[in-house]
Amino acid sequence: MTHTPLSPRTRARSRRALLCAALLALAVQTTVVAPALAEGPGGRGGSDCVRTEGRLDAKARTVLDITRKAKKDLRLNAVQVRVTVDGREVLTDALGESMTGVPAEPGMHFRAGSVAFAHISTALLRLVEERRVRLDDTVERWLPDLPKANRITLRMLASNTTGLHDYVTDPEFLTELEAHPFRAWTPEQLVAYPLRHSFWYEPGTSWSYSHANYVYLIEALEKITGVRIDRLVREKVTGPLELRNTQNNFTPDIPRPVLHAFTSDRGLYEESTFWNPSWTTGPGAVITTDICDLARSAQAIGSGELLSPRSYRTLINPGTVGLGGGTATCPATICLKQTEAAHFGLGVIVVNGWILQNPSFSGYAAIQAYLPSKRLAIAVSATKTATTPEGNQAEVVAERIAAALAPGDPLAIG
Repeated sequence: MTHTPLSPRTRARSRRALLCAALLALAVQTTVVAPALAEGPGGRGGSDCVRTEGRLDAKARTVLDITRKAKKDLRLNAVQVRVTVDGREVLTDALGESMTGVPAEPGMHFRAGSVAFAHISTALLRLVEERRVRLDDTVERWLPDLPKANRITLRMLASNTTGLHDYVTDPEFLTELEAHPFRAWTPEQLVAYPLRHSFWYEPGTSWSYSHANYVYLIEALEKITGVRIDRLVREKVTGPLELRNTQNNFTPDIPRPVLHAFTSDRGLYEESTFWNPSWTTGPGAVITTDICDLARSAQAIGSGELLSPRSYRTLINPGTVGLGGGTATCPATICLKQTEAAHFGLGVIVVNGWILQNPSFSGYAAIQAYLPSKRLAIAVSATKTATTPEGNQAEVVAERIAAALAPGDPLAIG
């Protein structure tokens, strides 16, 4: 899920905020990680994502100083950070604690939420390039139970222009989620909430964020290819990018080592590490990652490394610019105006030239952001203390780093 200026604050807000909104998670692995093997890829106990070694140069010291100050200012429990320029490491580090007495390390895994949507959309565009499907194909053959399926296209699902309501902002859903954070959700249970409502607008005529779009898109892609979504994304995206620590998890387990999360979403400060994330999207698309993979993902997705120039342009603006804005049937707080400076692409968010995703839910907050003009990638993951301000504070850390390294290109998300 993701909090952005382009989508409703989707950390489920019931009495507090309970989660995220610009989408959820995923990266993929062909098999479920059994707890006994949850030490890392291949069962390894160590990690290849480690702190920057040796003497830091001026740029690295600047990033580290900013991160240290932000951790203190925002009263964060832990912060993981990695910055690269043209793929070369500037700084990799982790500050604070995973749990009491357990220092945070860069190689610790965390939930990556809506980063999955950037990967799924890239996989979709690669299928389009292979001429296995067209972006403007309507989905009735794959999603016959979806209302208006003969008017909804794959492009609309991936760009949030269907008009479907978002279950993450449905009060009934939020009440159930808050009361039962360990509940396992099925796709049918999730989409039942938006299907209780009429569409905000006719498909393709406006923009509004809805997690239901990606639940449906995942189902469509699995039917189109005959391949489970975790395997498809591994084949098309995370495998070619060698994101070895990014994987789908079919259970609430997280591969070790784990960055633990804590939240006050339910009114008391409590551990939320293993709350069930199945509500965030369809099965096979609920991912965990580490900070090194997140930075690599930022660079690859943000540069269009796996795509043709035409597909990359579509990723950045699939026709959303100019859509949105309040109407008699959709308030401006839902149908957010999409502008050149700030808009939603296919599974990514574009802000002042930065291409990003910013998951935030159940005590986890992160951001992957890439500035093509400077080939600058910033990845931040953060966890909370009981006094951390509301909102995705990983964004704040990244904004401060961006202000120092790219002062002419503000990463102004909130």
